[in-house]
Amino acid sequence: MAGLREQQKEQRRQAIASAAVELFDQKGFQQTRMEDIASRSGVSVPTVFKYFPSKQAILFEFLKHADRRALDRATAEADFSADPVDTLCLLEEAITHSELEVMPVALWREILPLILFSPRNELPATYLKMNEILVKDIEAFLAELQRHGHIREDADLHMAAYMLNDYSHLQLTRLIREEPLDWEAHRANVRATTALVFYGIAR
Repeated sequence: MAGLREQQKEQRRQAIASAAVELFDQKGFQQTRMEDIASRSGVSVPTVFKYFPSKQAILFEFLKHADRRALDRATAEADFSADPVDTLCLLEEAITHSELEVMPVALWREILPLILFSPRNELPATYLKMNEILVKDIEAFLAELQRHGHIREDADLHMAAYMLNDYSHLQLTRLIREEPLDWEAHRANVRATTALVFYGIAR
């Protein structure tokens, strides 16, 4: 019985999150109220707050799962004995595609400036935690390259992961400026940035 209740809670959580992202896309993130999300998902406003303390928390819930799926997929597909820059570019593209699958371009245009340019103490704790997990996952990816002999033993993998993650936000900002998305230019920019970071830690 307890398992069924947990399953029902998770289904309700996902329904609220899905309704919210639909509204963010239709009305804009800033214009969407928690009352709108409650109405769209067929629950009360207190119920929405029970699952998500803020609109930002809903967004970052989606992104957290998207990043996890992308990292799992990239890790499974990567050939860690091959060109390490290619391997890191594979990771970046997996994350970018996954993030664009869960949130439309118009919504990214609205929230990326908030992520990139807000003071750290104004960013939601949900985002900071999610970003910290993503950096650790990228660090683990780099550690796998290190085990295959591509990276120096004394390299600061945490800082390299932090830089790669930071630059990926900037690259995503460039990518979504215009539609259709210029993937060719994006891949060239990502490769140049990735190579610059990587060769600073290469063996």
